[in-house]
Order: sequence, then C-alpha cells, then structure tokens
Amino acid sequence: MGVIDYFRREATVSAAPEQKASVTGKLVAMQAAGGRVAWTPRDAVSLTRNGFAGNPVGFRAVKMIAEACAALPLVLNDRARRYDEHPVISLLKSPNQAQGRAEMFEALYGQLLLTGNAYLEAVAIETGIPFELHVLRSDRMSLVPGADGWPVAFDYTVNGRKHRFDVSGERPPICHLKSFHPQDDHYGLSPMQAAATALDVHNSATRWSKALLDNAARPSGAIVYNGMGGDGAMTTDQYDRLVSEMEMHHQGARNAGRPMLLEGGLDWKPMGFSPSDMEFQKTKEAAAREIALAFGVPPMLLGIQGDAIYANYQEAHRAFYRLTVLPLATRVSAAVCEWLERYIGEDLTLSPDLDQVPALAPERDAQWKRVSEADFLSPAEKRAMLGLPPMAETDG
Repeated sequence: MGVIDYFRREATVSAAPEQKASVTGKLVAMQAAGGRVAWTPRDAVSLTRNGFAGNPVGFRAVKMIAEACAALPLVLNDRARRYDEHPVISLLKSPNQAQGRAEMFEALYGQLLLTGNAYLEAVAIETGIPFELHVLRSDRMSLVPGADGWPVAFDYTVNGRKHRFDVSGERPPICHLKSFHPQDDHYGLSPMQAAATALDVHNSATRWSKALLDNAARPSGAIVYNGMGGDGAMTTDQYDRLVSEMEMHHQGARNAGRPMLLEGGLDWKPMGFSPSDMEFQKTKEAAAREIALAFGVPPMLLGIQGDAIYANYQEAHRAFYRLTVLPLATRVSAAVCEWLERYIGEDLTLSPDLDQVPALAPERDAQWKRVSEADFLSPAEKRAMLGLPPMAETDG
C-alpha cells in the first residue's frame, strides 16, 4: 500500500479502542530537577492542592468566578420566542437529586478553572432529553483518541476501576468543555497552570513568614565562641551540649523572648534584616497580583494592597463581569445547549440574561434608552439590537 492510498483510506472504528491509537495522544515526560529550583508539579491534582486548597488568592479567585458565573440567570430562546417553560429549563433547574442549577454550574466552572477541562455527564435513555446531569472530576477523566485522532471515548477511573463512555455516536453521553491550549489537541490549559509560578512564589513567601513568626519574628543570629588564649575551637562535647540546649530552650514559638544564659567564651551576635528580606513582602504582593491577573480578577476585588488600576470598586466590579464572567458563562452555556440539542432535536440558544445582572445595570439602562429613542429603527430592529427574539404576530 502506497503512502497516498494510506491517507485516502477511511478510518473505521467499530468500538472504542482500549489503547491509544493516535500519535497526538497525551504523552507523559519524566525528568529530574537535578539541583534546580523546586517547582510544584504541574499535574491537575498538585495544582489544585497547592493553588486552590493551599493558597487564599487562588481559592478566592476561583470561587469568585465560579459563583458569579453560576449565579447568572439564563434565558432559552429559539428563532421565534423566548421560553418560560421548557424541558431544558426544567433539567437545568434540577439537574440531579443532589444539586440544583447553581451548584451544578459552580462545580462545572470550578473544574474548568482548575484544570482547563470540565466534563458533564448526561443520564438518558435512547431518545428524548436526559433526566439527570452530573459533573465529573477532571482529574479522573482521560480521553481516548481514535485512529484519526478524534475522541471516540472517555475513561473515568476511580479506585482502580474504569468506566468507559463511548462518544462516537450521535448522542454523546459526555460534554467536554475545555479552554484553549496551543500545544495540546485534546486537553485545555487552565489559568492555574499559567499562574503556577506565581503560586509557588506566593506559597514560599507565606512559609517564610510563618518560619519567621516561629522564630519570634526576629532574624537569626550567631553564637561566637572565644576560647582561652584566643582559641575559637570547641570540643565535640561542648558543641553537642550547646546545640542541644539551643534546640530545647531557645527555638520555637513557645520559647520566644526567653533570655539566653551564655557561659564564658560565648557571645551572641544578632543579625539584622538584609535588603532582600525587606523586599520579601513586596514579592509576595506582586505574586498575588499575577495570580489575580491569570484568572482575570481585578486585584482590588481580592483585597490586594497597593493596587489602584481601577478608579473605584464599582468600576472594578463591572470590568470583572464584562471581561471575565460574561465571556466564560456565554461560552459554557452555548456549548451545553448545543450538546443538549442532539438529544431533543431543536434549534435553541441558551445565554446569560444581561438585563438581570446588577453590575451591568448602568450599561444596560443606557443601551435601552439609546435604542428606544432611535426613531429610525423599526420595533423588530430594536428587539434584535437588544438581544430579544422576534415579536410574535399575536403580540400585535
């Protein structure tokens, strides 16, 4: 078989393969640090543990975005009307027995922000709309590419047991949401990965501050021994005894401020803060701003000191919704709606209702006033500019 014939043949996949069948599948590179700077591993579990569960800035940034996106009211339209009642609305209102709409979407957005990937499972019969939706953990999911490189299945692994979701049919049970990644065909790039270096710096600065507090908030010093006749060498027994007494009676927070009794020949020389020590707090604040920048949260909203990019809190809040919350919520709701369309066979549009977002009220009021006063526009054109469906004939 020639090279041309090889590329012309059609890839037929009857069942999802167990092994990777594409050279574009995910590869794992193993390397050693070898004396270099110790960075946190860039896998999803380590980043979530150190950047979300172990860092207040990352935790608050993810929570703010996920909660704001999940709280946005959604509207369902088709080409002719806006629905107040619809099976999709009912499904999203109560996606499963354990979660409501806001809780499910908060988990979905949280997984997307932490790992760059989010997976939504549909529990359905052969036809008709699903009767339950569940958010699956991204760190437990792995994509299985087919012979042509496109996904044919997802493996969900828990405690060594694996369940395979076949997505090669017309109604895939998994909706895979992912952020843009320029170097990966199958998985997304999370803001947590982009902020990983700043997270390491911020966590290291926090640990340094904790160590300083454990030392009574004082820098270390040196004990100088001046023996008889200028001899500066101590015997082994003297050295071991001195180290033991320092560890037992003068180290740790419980011994803070305890006076030190020095015998003949011993002198304490305190060491002051170096310029690099004095800049440590500024380094920590700069790392916090970089973390907020990676997630698209104005530092002012996170309470980070020394940041005055926005004139006031209201302006920062409006920028947060306009530049971060709305683009993410619009993209996710559109992807979920397109996925559900395959089950119900209707052409629908699911999007955030901008008129019910308090942070955007001044902008929306100005837009409504500007459009309503435009006498050269017809009612149909005004409704289109405001994002409303065409007015039905029975409405007059």
